[in-house]
Amino acid sequence: MQVIPAKTPDFVKSLFPNLVWNITTNNKELYLTFDDGPTPEITVWVLDILRQYNAKATFFCIGNNIEKHPKLFSKVIDQGHAIGNHTFNHLKGWRHTTKNYIKDVVRTESLIDSFHTDHSENYRKFFRPPYGKFKVKQSKKLQELGYNIIMWDVLSYDWDSSIKAEDCLKNVISSAKAGSIVVFHDSIKAYKNLQYTLPEVLEYYTTRGYTFKALY
Repeated sequence: MQVIPAKTPDFVKSLFPNLVWNITTNNKELYLTFDDGPTPEITVWVLDILRQYNAKATFFCIGNNIEKHPKLFSKVIDQGHAIGNHTFNHLKGWRHTTKNYIKDVVRTESLIDSFHTDHSENYRKFFRPPYGKFKVKQSKKLQELGYNIIMWDVLSYDWDSSIKAEDCLKNVISSAKAGSIVVFHDSIKAYKNLQYTLPEVLEYYTTRGYTFKALY
């Protein structure tokens, strides 16, 4: 059941202007993002589909999954996709102290950092809060630590088993436009809907002249 709208309302964005909701661009570009991986088989399938469309994306990874599947995580990086931090234990910020929340994020960042060979001034730290929920104090502390906090313009709702795959597709194509940051999940829970929706989204926007880019 969709409680939060698929398209983030402008008034919500205006309440939190220091968070990134979309990318300002005059070009036909979409920014696909994938949360909760890396997940064996599913992330591999996502990478294969993206490659077919010469598409780049940003993967917001859970530290625990990186630790369990290091070769798969390396594959995401090797194929030119951007990486974001999604905490180590998929924490809901409202339920944790700022100290413990930040500790969990930093643990994941240390793990991510051990895989990166590019430490140039162009390297940027991306973070997305699980469930989109965290405290203002946590947000401010993360920004002090140099994180770009990435929210979203469009939710596919691929993780929701009560939503039909066709509705997930509709959520995206009825809302995403140039510069939109779109949320998918390379997770077991989302896989059924993702299998249908992702190829359809890639095909729909490709035929309309769009390209798919990683955050930068």
